Amino acid sequence: MQKILNYIGGELVEPVSGENLDNFEPATGDVYSLIADSDERDIERAVEAAKAAFPAWSATSPEARHDILMRLVGLIGRDLDSLAVAESVDNGKPVSVARSVDIPRAMANFKFYATAAMHTANESHDTVGQNAINYTLRQPLGVVGCISPWNLPLYLFTWKIAPAIAAGCTVVAKPSEVTPMTAYLLSKLCIEAGLPPGVLNIVHGRGPKVGSAIVSHKDVKAISFTGGTKTGQEIARVGAPMFKKLSLELGGKNPNIVFADCNFGEMLATTVRSSFSNQGEICLCGSRIFVERPLYARFKTEFTARVAALKVGDPNDPDTDIGAIVSKQHFDKIMTYIDLAKSEGGTILTGGSSVRVDGRCESGWFIDPTVIEGLPHNCRTNQEEIFGPVVTIMPFDNEDEVLAYANSVRYGLSATVWTENLSRAHRVAAKLESGIVWVNCWMLRDLRTPFGGVKDSGIGREGGFEALRFFTEEKNVCVKL
Repeated sequence: MQKILNYIGGELVEPVSGENLDNFEPATGDVYSLIADSDERDIERAVEAAKAAFPAWSATSPEARHDILMRLVGLIGRDLDSLAVAESVDNGKPVSVARSVDIPRAMANFKFYATAAMHTANESHDTVGQNAINYTLRQPLGVVGCISPWNLPLYLFTWKIAPAIAAGCTVVAKPSEVTPMTAYLLSKLCIEAGLPPGVLNIVHGRGPKVGSAIVSHKDVKAISFTGGTKTGQEIARVGAPMFKKLSLELGGKNPNIVFADCNFGEMLATTVRSSFSNQGEICLCGSRIFVERPLYARFKTEFTARVAALKVGDPNDPDTDIGAIVSKQHFDKIMTYIDLAKSEGGTILTGGSSVRVDGRCESGWFIDPTVIEGLPHNCRTNQEEIFGPVVTIMPFDNEDEVLAYANSVRYGLSATVWTENLSRAHRVAAKLESGIVWVNCWMLRDLRTPFGGVKDSGIGREGGFEALRFFTEEKNVCVKL
């Protein structure tokens, strides 16, 4: 059985413990590979390798870093199809989604930051009357930690490591132990691309052992983390007293606000996608849909019909819309929330049950896309993150009402607004407590823009030059002439 090894100091190595974890294929429920069960000893080795690599890498020109990262882009493109299949097997998402979204975005992440690092500029200030010039240096922090989630494995893994490496830092990275395969395959491509040993180190294993060791290590200067709010709180508890820089992209319970004057056809198609893409396992999915009352009956009928027509099936089938849930544990969590919604008085309009897929996937973890109505905005189902193919719908009568509903949760990651009224679009966007607002679209991303949430959805921003700045320390130099 294939072993997923650590990548430390430019080599693929077994964990110090010699132990491994089972890695399951969600579509079948079978163990198909073994994951290195690492601990603080492996992190110590990785940090030492990263420290040894830092002086030379930080002194490497942005152009030279660009050339290495662009070689990596080419190799990912060469292996796009095999990486997409690997992502699907590991995560449960349809191969078509991994091929069209996940792997191309990983390429785009490296390409963007390889180029952006060459265009980073520093400020200077002519201090008039004092005969002095002040200028700012942005210098790489040193060894940094990057911890990524299971829902968009290579997509979000590269979203973190690309700006860190491009900025001149060296990295100790932990992919999710639930979906480690493409990070392991990336480590092989890093060797092929000629990335100097120790610049990127990938350590596999469980969060309480590996993630905690990264966060608490005295020589790791910053932590970039995407994942659950509870884990983010623990990272902040440990990292903040050590004065580490923290970027925490956490949970979401995103509102989708539909006004009656919207472009109905475009809204409907996009809302199906924004509700159920990647089995609803995207932190940006709109899980609470609020529809202006004059449009509510039509929306309910047509949206429910569209959702009921989605095909749940084998991720290898090109006609599959909804693949497998990532793990048995997460499958059970989602089903518990569906039961909770019923107990809170919700009506299941479609879905609401597990699905048995015949053939090779008969033991896999599948859930019908589920639409629920009749719940108050402040019930647990509407307040807590489910992170699965489950949405609620409810009507509203005016802007103030829907803004109160939208902003009532502890989260503030993203929101979507559908209206043809330009003034309303700007007005509502400004009042939403959210780090990202899409108007008449969803997941339309420009990598130059800051990405992140407010409230319990995290602190800091990823994306664009925000990420490059995060991985550097600013130093002001004042020269008296």
